[in-house]
Amino acid sequence: MSSDNGDDSEHANNDTSSDMPPTSLKVDPARASTLIQNIAQIHSRISQTCKTQSRTQPPRLVAVSKLKPATDILALHQPPSSATENTSIPAQTHFGENYVQELLQKSQLLPKSIKWHFIGGLQSNKCQQLARDVSNLWAVESVDSDKKAKLLDKGRGQRNENSEDTTDKTEGLRVFVQVNTSGEESKSGVEPKSAELKSLCKLIRDDCQNLKLQGLMTIGAIARSKATTAETENEDFVSLRDNRDWLAQELGIDGAELELSMGMSEDFEGAIAQGSDEVRVGSTIFGERPPKSEAKVLENAEEGKT
Repeated sequence: MSSDNGDDSEHANNDTSSDMPPTSLKVDPARASTLIQNIAQIHSRISQTCKTQSRTQPPRLVAVSKLKPATDILALHQPPSSATENTSIPAQTHFGENYVQELLQKSQLLPKSIKWHFIGGLQSNKCQQLARDVSNLWAVESVDSDKKAKLLDKGRGQRNENSEDTTDKTEGLRVFVQVNTSGEESKSGVEPKSAELKSLCKLIRDDCQNLKLQGLMTIGAIARSKATTAETENEDFVSLRDNRDWLAQELGIDGAELELSMGMSEDFEGAIAQGSDEVRVGSTIFGERPPKSEAKVLENAEEGKT
C-alpha cells in the first residue's frame, strides 16, 4: 500500500520516532487481511460512484474506528505486507473517533502520521484538552457553539506555544460546524440557515486564529440514510449542500472553500452523488462494534492478560 496523499497531505510530525508503533502492538495478519479486504471494497464502491457521477476527485475517506482496538487502526495504517499482496489501495491515514478519552489513549499509542478526526458529541469541558493534547488531531467535526470553538482555539493555542512544528501553527486546527439538518432533538448541531450558523462560522474564521473553518457536517436521520442510494436524494444531504451555498453567500466567499462532511456506512454512495467531500465509514470496514463498556483500546494479549 502506498501512502495516502489525497488532496490534503501535510508535513509529518517532527518526532519521526513516533511513527513507529510500540512493540506491544501486535497486528494479527488474518485480521489485517480482513480489514484490508473490507476497506478495498469501500474504495471500489467510492470509485464506481465517482465514475457514475463524472467526479474526478474522490471524497476523503475517514475510517471510523471508535470502540475498536488500536491494532485494527495500525493494521490499516501500517499493514503487514502479507495483507496487501492483492491490492493497491493507499494506506489509510484518516481515522475518526467519537470519545475524547479513547482518542487520547489511541493517539499516544499509534504513529503520529495518523490524521485524527473527532466526530462525536463534544462536551465543552473536553475541548481544551482535546485540542491541546492530540498533536496530530486533523479536524474536529462536531462544533456547534461559540463556547466550544473558543475553547478549541484556546487549547490549540496552548499546544502551539509548546510545539516546534510550524505546520499546524500556519494552517490551524480544522473544524467543521455541525448542522442539524434533520431537526431531530436527539441530534446535535446548529439550526440550518440560521443567524447562529452564520455567526459561529464567522467567529471561527475571523476570531479563532488557531482554527480553520473547513466546512459543514451533518448526521442524517437514520430512516433517510437507510433509504438512500446513489440514485436517490437524501433530504439531509440536500439541506447541507444548500446550507453551504447559503453560508458562502452570507460570508462573501466561494462555496468551494467549504467542504461537506456527510455520508456514513449506510448512505455514503448517495452522499458522494450529492457532492460530499468526505465520507465517514465505520462498521462496513471494522464490523459491528462492542458495547462501550466492553470496548478495549488494547486487547487482552497486549495487556499481558489471559
